[in-house]
Amino acid sequence: MKYATYTAGGKPYFGAATDQGMIALSPDFPQWPSLLDVLRAGALDQLATAAEGKPVTHTEFRYDMVLPNARRILCVGVNFPDRNAEYKDGSEQPKYMSLFPRFASGFTGHGQPLIRPPENHSLDYEGEVAIVIGKAGRRISQDDAYDHIAALTLCNEGTIRDWVRHAKFNVTQGKNWDRSGAIGPWLVPFSDAAQLDDARIITRVNGEVRQDDTLDRMTHPVRRQIEYISTFMTLQPGDIIVTGTPTGAGARLDPPKYLVPGDIVEVEVEGIGILRNGVEDEVV
Repeated sequence: MKYATYTAGGKPYFGAATDQGMIALSPDFPQWPSLLDVLRAGALDQLATAAEGKPVTHTEFRYDMVLPNARRILCVGVNFPDRNAEYKDGSEQPKYMSLFPRFASGFTGHGQPLIRPPENHSLDYEGEVAIVIGKAGRRISQDDAYDHIAALTLCNEGTIRDWVRHAKFNVTQGKNWDRSGAIGPWLVPFSDAAQLDDARIITRVNGEVRQDDTLDRMTHPVRRQIEYISTFMTLQPGDIIVTGTPTGAGARLDPPKYLVPGDIVEVEVEGIGILRNGVEDEVV
C-alpha cells in the first residue's frame, strides 16, 4: 500500500494511491488531519485496513509534497565515496557525516514543477531516498535503528548551487528556495531491511541517466545516520532524513549541466517508485 497527500477539487486529502487513482482516507479519520498526524499516532496499518476493498474516489488530482507539514527535515551530504572526490579539494573522506536542514516549503509534490528563481539559474538535481521516522527515540543503536522507520519515500533535493557558496560553512540558503525540490510521490511502509539494504537509486534528466548507485555503498549507512542524529536530538514520528545522493549531480559534470525550463527529472528506486518533476521559471 502507498499513501499520498493530494488535492482534488480544491480540497486537501490523504489516501491510498493505486494505478487507477486515489482512495480518499482522510474523511474516514477526522481525528487525523494529515498523514503527519497518522504517523504520530502510529496508525499507518489502520489506513491499510480502511483502504481494503474501498473503491477509487479520485481520478483527477494533484500530488502534494507527501508530508507538507513536516516539522523537521535533515539531509545528509557527501555520503557516497565518489561524491567527496567530486569536490576536487584533496580532502579525505570525512569521519563524521555532513548535515543540514531543509524546510517543507522548499519541496513540491510529484508531477509538479521545480521552480528556478530569477536571482540565480544554477538549479541542480540530487536524487535520494528519504526515510520517515515512525517511533520516537534518543541515542538509538544501529541494531535498533530500523525499528524506528515507518516509511520510505523519494526526494529530489534540488539545490541552487551558487547560493550554497555564499558562506564558508553554511549551505542552508542554497538548499531552501521555495519549491526547488520535491518529496514523494507517496509513503511506502517500511517492513523489510532489504527495502534499504538492496536499494538502487537512479536519477534521469530528460531520459539520460545521470546518477546510478546502490545504498549499500553509502559512507554513512542509514543505520549509522539514525544512530548519529539521535545522539544529539530526539527523533520524533514524522521527522524526515534525506539520506544522501550519489555522484553525477549537474554541478559536478564538465561542463556543469544545470536544470532549465522544460527539463524532466526522474528519481527512481525499485519498490518505492518514480518521483517525476518538470522545471519552470518562477513567475514574479
